[in-house]
Amino acid sequence: MRYLICLLFLFCGLLLGTAHANQTLSPGDVLNIQLPGEAAFIEPFDVNDRSQVLLPEIGLVSVAGLTEQEAEDVVRDALSSVYRNLDQFSLNVLSDEIRVRVLGYVDSPGTVSLSPDANIQMAIAAAGGLKAGAQLDSLLVNRNDDSIPVNYKAYLDSGDLSLLPPLQGGDTVFVPAAPQLGNVEIKFDAASLVEAGDASQETGLTLFGEFRNPGTFSYREEMTVVDAIMRAGGVTRYADVTKIRIITGDQSYLWDLKAYLDSGEKAQLPDIKPGSIVFAPIEVDDIETNQRSVYIMGEVKAPGAYENPHGAGFVDVLANAGGPTRFADTTQIRVLRESGASLHVDLVQFSANPALHPLPDIGTGDVIFVPEKIDFNENSWLKVTGDRAIRIIGAVYNPGRFEWNDSMGFLDVLAHAGGPNQEANLSNIRILRQGAGDSNLTRFNLEAFINEGGDFSKLPRLQAGDTIIIDELPKDPHDNKASWTRLAAEDSIYIFGQVGAPGRYAFNNQMGILDIISAADGPNGDANLRQVRISHRDGETANVTKFDLALYFETGDESLLPQVVAGDVIYFPKLTADWLDHPPEHVVRLMGEVNAPGRYTFSQEMSLLDLLAEAGGPTDRAYIERIMIVNTSCCGDESQAFNLRDYVNDPQGNPLPMLRAGDTVYVPNDDDSTPSQMRQGLRDVLSVVTLVVLGAAL
Repeated sequence: MRYLICLLFLFCGLLLGTAHANQTLSPGDVLNIQLPGEAAFIEPFDVNDRSQVLLPEIGLVSVAGLTEQEAEDVVRDALSSVYRNLDQFSLNVLSDEIRVRVLGYVDSPGTVSLSPDANIQMAIAAAGGLKAGAQLDSLLVNRNDDSIPVNYKAYLDSGDLSLLPPLQGGDTVFVPAAPQLGNVEIKFDAASLVEAGDASQETGLTLFGEFRNPGTFSYREEMTVVDAIMRAGGVTRYADVTKIRIITGDQSYLWDLKAYLDSGEKAQLPDIKPGSIVFAPIEVDDIETNQRSVYIMGEVKAPGAYENPHGAGFVDVLANAGGPTRFADTTQIRVLRESGASLHVDLVQFSANPALHPLPDIGTGDVIFVPEKIDFNENSWLKVTGDRAIRIIGAVYNPGRFEWNDSMGFLDVLAHAGGPNQEANLSNIRILRQGAGDSNLTRFNLEAFINEGGDFSKLPRLQAGDTIIIDELPKDPHDNKASWTRLAAEDSIYIFGQVGAPGRYAFNNQMGILDIISAADGPNGDANLRQVRISHRDGETANVTKFDLALYFETGDESLLPQVVAGDVIYFPKLTADWLDHPPEHVVRLMGEVNAPGRYTFSQEMSLLDLLAEAGGPTDRAYIERIMIVNTSCCGDESQAFNLRDYVNDPQGNPLPMLRAGDTVYVPNDDDSTPSQMRQGLRDVLSVVTLVVLGAAL
């Protein structure tokens, strides 16, 4: 049977011999080496990425740059050191392919096999295509020690194939990232990248400041500064269009866009060229004013500096600032002249009789000041200074600011504020002390003091300037979600997962874990009582413990109940692990001849070998020479084959394929291999021949 297979390969080699006689071998070629009587030479041999052939009992033999006849002579010489009878030895090229590495900003970087006439576009397509953000005009083809620059953008614009250098086996095509990308790769919209700029600073126009889309944009011939501003989406509402700064070369210009729009004279447009910089400042940051500014301050709705056109009067400027507020004293308005003079304006008298009380004219640089009215009947808290006052806020009947005396105590202040109301959380009263630095917070449990009694000397010591804060508890203990924000985080505990009412609950040191589980309506039917997780957050480091609630119910041993405090997190997982908890885009499916096929969680640090090891490795009937990988993580489904045996023999020449979350890996059965199928076919043929011979003999 082996001789029949050898004759078959020899026949195929004779058919292809003429086509490959004058071609040199390159990585990716498949060779048929015939040595009758030797089982190790039945299957074809691949030329690896280093133009080497792995021969049985010989090792790697280089065939780089050799023709078919030259390669046959080299292999013959190598085999002669081990094999004696080489009379019927022959070498033929079954198929010729080139192996090219595609690296950089492509979806599936790695080594691809191409036909000898393939170009760079085909190599990029075989690597999954370009990623968004690739720099198309700066591709490199690395060949030995030479680098060939390629303007792939020019090829896409013109379709001129002469712009693409022909590829050779062993070349490396590198696709760089665009300079607009940062040092951290994130997902982005291509339209947003274009809006932020499409050129470098040396060849484009840089616009920054108060533009809608600042960035560096490409320059076109006869482009004006207005065209550049529109390319950046125009200015924002906060831009000071009268002081736009333009830098061209070593010259800096100050340009007034508003003046140009008023006149329309093209002579006012400054010249720009590649590399120019345009800056639009924010108006509120510019303290300079123009020659027609007036100022209005005090109790008006929008105080500030305003432009005073010719003919505008006092009422116009006041109305432009939004008018006086309800706190303004309109009888005591002052107008301060630039010369230093001061004028009194009574707006009430003017409104009653404008002829007898005319308003003054407003000139450039004048200041209008509207003072605040004084209410002499108002009880001002400023009568008690800060060094004699104490504050109490929160859930008391009369919160406020009270006069303090050293003879008073904590309970005196609380009683003076009417005492705590029904919603007060007395277990965590906070006292803030001014000027105490990091130790400015003191906590006091008044509820424990009242219930258990205690020494009055243990009450917190107060002093002037302190602030007492009493938080409010939820009104309805059965539905505390409506008012959970009233609870401080340090007074709450969290319960999640398979419980009747997961959420955030009030908790104190008199309660235990059974209390909080009961408050959450207990575990439901899907809860895994043996795998309860408790995250303790009161320590300096993370601490998670397991709790077997089912064991407690079986034994009733109170020592099994863990101690929980406010701030801890309790989680009840599901009873049965649902594989749908992991979405398809986060797992890798492994099928075929492995010890444990199934769905496996995948991360970027894992490889194909890690996945096979996690599944217990291939079985004895696995055909590891053709492991199929179906990639669904990029544009459409793509499959590739991987020879694990070749990788074990030559890891450097047979790199591991790229594996991503969402892919499918299939390890076929040995019966699916080509030699197995050929052996089965030969068995069928021999069976038919045997029957014919037996029939003729009978």
